[in-house]
Amino acid sequence: MKITKSEFGVTSSGETVNLFHMENNSGAYIDILDFGARIHKLVVPNRDGELTDVCLSVATMADYEADRAYYGAVCGRVANRICKGKFTLNGVDYQLAINNDPNHLHGGLIGYSHKIWKSIIKDDKLILTMDSPDGEENYPGNLSLSVTYSWSEDNEIGILYEATCDQDTLINVTNHTYFNLNGEGNTSILNHELFIDADAITPADLSLIPTGELLPVEGTPFDFRTLHAIGQFIDSDYPALANCGTYDHNFVINGTGLREAAVLQSKDSGIRVTCFTDQPGIQIYVAAQESASLGKYGEHYPSFASVCLETQHFPDSINHENFPSIVLKAGEAFRSKTLYHFSNI
Repeated sequence: MKITKSEFGVTSSGETVNLFHMENNSGAYIDILDFGARIHKLVVPNRDGELTDVCLSVATMADYEADRAYYGAVCGRVANRICKGKFTLNGVDYQLAINNDPNHLHGGLIGYSHKIWKSIIKDDKLILTMDSPDGEENYPGNLSLSVTYSWSEDNEIGILYEATCDQDTLINVTNHTYFNLNGEGNTSILNHELFIDADAITPADLSLIPTGELLPVEGTPFDFRTLHAIGQFIDSDYPALANCGTYDHNFVINGTGLREAAVLQSKDSGIRVTCFTDQPGIQIYVAAQESASLGKYGEHYPSFASVCLETQHFPDSINHENFPSIVLKAGEAFRSKTLYHFSNI
């Protein structure tokens, strides 16, 4: 496996953004940007051996700076939503930016998705690091975060997140890659088949903030414990789905430790991706709207053209005592791993 570095573009403030090309001996590869630690391309063989780019993204730095879909990005300090941007930690009340009215989403006005990270290439891995100062986006503590990307000879992406902070703070990071296993921009993903090892979801209100309940998936459109098409029940009038109009829900993954959480596959291309994580939840997001900007090959992405498999803690965890905690204690270490393994069916 080899890693090469090249210039991708320049930001509006004159900073250089680099692209890291990670290619294995079969020719399959991923391209990572140090802007937002983003996956820009993800190219794997279909069943006929043809290399296929299976992730959505945009073409230029201007597009990435304007992007609010978080294409391929690492989102933080807290990914997903915090209700009305409010939380209390150690008796102190905090108010975060409201950038997903009426809530806080993916770290705020300028989250980690829109920052340039420092880079190191070491032992066939790409290590991206950044320091988030105390008070940035009104989060407490000086946080140091690293994201290590690996790419194996058998087409597996490894994402290792590691963080420390000098004060108690919150952390919930994820990768926001949009998948289309037929090739990005190709077709709807509603015929993609999905399996999720989850017996429950965290149902949410109309603004996608969890109610605090755990809703069993049995007998609902959220039961993906048997592999079936994403679109099979997407038009259901079941309230928890109909209120959203698409899947944008957190599933409570069974078990603990690094384990298989989900499988996504396309019978058309023959490509399968298996997701492993040590996180308690996975947000399944099927983008129901057309993209606001052109994709990297110059086309508009249509409705239902992608699905995200965002491994993470539950949305608004800090405001629900019964949810797994996202508090990182001062001086302690946060460490989490997610794997996406690509194969053929």
